[in-house]
Amino acid sequence: MRRRELLAALGAFVSGVPSGVRAQQQGTSVPRIGMLWPGVSAPAAPRMESFRRGLREQGYVDGRNVRVELRFAREGLQTLPKLAAELVQLNVDVICTFGDLTPKLAQEATRAIPIIAITDDIVGAGLVDNLSRPGANLTGLTILAPELSAKRLQVLKSVFPTITRVATLTDPTTGTAQVLLTSNAAQFLNVDLQVLQIRGREDLSAAFEAAKVRRAEALNVFSSPLLSSLSGEIIELAAEYKMPAIYQWREHVEAGGLISYGPNLGEMWRQCAVMVAKVLAGAKPGDMPVEQPSTIELVVNHKTAKALGLELPLPLIIRADDLIE
Repeated sequence: MRRRELLAALGAFVSGVPSGVRAQQQGTSVPRIGMLWPGVSAPAAPRMESFRRGLREQGYVDGRNVRVELRFAREGLQTLPKLAAELVQLNVDVICTFGDLTPKLAQEATRAIPIIAITDDIVGAGLVDNLSRPGANLTGLTILAPELSAKRLQVLKSVFPTITRVATLTDPTTGTAQVLLTSNAAQFLNVDLQVLQIRGREDLSAAFEAAKVRRAEALNVFSSPLLSSLSGEIIELAAEYKMPAIYQWREHVEAGGLISYGPNLGEMWRQCAVMVAKVLAGAKPGDMPVEQPSTIELVVNHKTAKALGLELPLPLIIRADDLIE
């Protein structure tokens, strides 16, 4: 009886252990997570750190009972299809993608391997038809980029009520929804919107010079993994051109940007890891509802405002979730 009880208890314990842990204990190969990042450099903090934290919370440790295979567009966006095919050839257990372009490329590369995506506009990009039941092999998180890009223009107008000319930096691979909704907001706010397309680092200087020629009074940086990977250069140019700028992530404000308005970046990547763990445990992406950010935060860098010679209005300071001195 004791032996039978012991075996039953052991079986119950094993059934509650993640598959990657069991694989390691049984000497089989560990599951592999492919990551397809469209940035020109590896994902900057806190992305990978938050992703690995989310994995640990679910019982997975990179390099121990799961392996993360990261691929990014070091040599340009044109290499992404090849990198997607490489992950498929590796026969990874799940692919994580980011933005609106890489999920499409991953879908083109495989209809069998599950895909978890952090997207700018998951429905607008045509990646899924239904948020509650995505179907096929893709689900993930949508960061509501079109709505929030338009809202960031409203934030700029509330901070600087007299501005009439705003430049935007946009990544054309993210589709047209951000431009469309922000253009509609600009008409309502009586703002002349200048749309500047960025396809790579080499476009940044010309874009800022074009904004200067049009006498842009502020800058709205749209949501895009590519633009995020270029945030250092964008922040430096905004300071050089004395142009107040609003960004998506608080990390850009911590690095010297003026204002950010958007979801918590680390939390989005942590939640992505949680969804990956569910897939590794046997869940089907098509049955997993697309998730959205639960909170949006406003962060302001007071030091940058002083460097730009700006006096921040008291309502903004009171409203801000965090004020960086």
